[in-house]
Amino acid sequence: MTKKRIVFDFGGVLFRWDPPSFLARVWPHRVGDAAEGAAVAREFFQQYGGDWGAFDQGLAGLDETVRRIAARTGWPEVEVRCVANAVPDELQLRTDTVALIEDLKAAGHRLFYLSNMPEPYADHLERSFPLHDWFEGGVFSGRVKQSKPGRAVFDLAAARFAARPEELVFLDDHPANIETARGLGWGAVLFRDAAQASEDLWPLLA
Repeated sequence: MTKKRIVFDFGGVLFRWDPPSFLARVWPHRVGDAAEGAAVAREFFQQYGGDWGAFDQGLAGLDETVRRIAARTGWPEVEVRCVANAVPDELQLRTDTVALIEDLKAAGHRLFYLSNMPEPYADHLERSFPLHDWFEGGVFSGRVKQSKPGRAVFDLAAARFAARPEELVFLDDHPANIETARGLGWGAVLFRDAAQASEDLWPLLA
């Protein structure tokens, strides 16, 4: 039996990423609770389109992204930069997902990643965590100038992983990304937490 190639998203799956609570910590003067945090996150990150989407895709650098967000929103550049600079500290490892990775590797599955991640944050993750121990390889959006949920980055990833669609199973916390993966013939699991993902994942690996 051919072992599956299992592809992990990073933010919200392997690493903590919860913009409402993140903004409440970084911007307590602007964000008083989760509801306010969600509204501010929509304006700041634009559902990962717009200014932040260009940053995700490597089409704009950090300084330009800060200027664009400040100009669009009226928030002071120094405050916008504070948020952007705090992102690496927000990306804390989810140890339950690490345990899932170790179980999958022990079962002989090949692991890869596909992450929307601006290049400065990708560099930070590679310096700070043993990605090469966990994964055979992966794709960061900021380095390939393509991002999820676009089909192009999934096709690029499949080519890099030397895999047919039916050999790939994708874990991600955004429904739009799961929809694209399934539309391309990948197996896919919408990630809420590692326990749920494990329960949903194993039947796809049989």
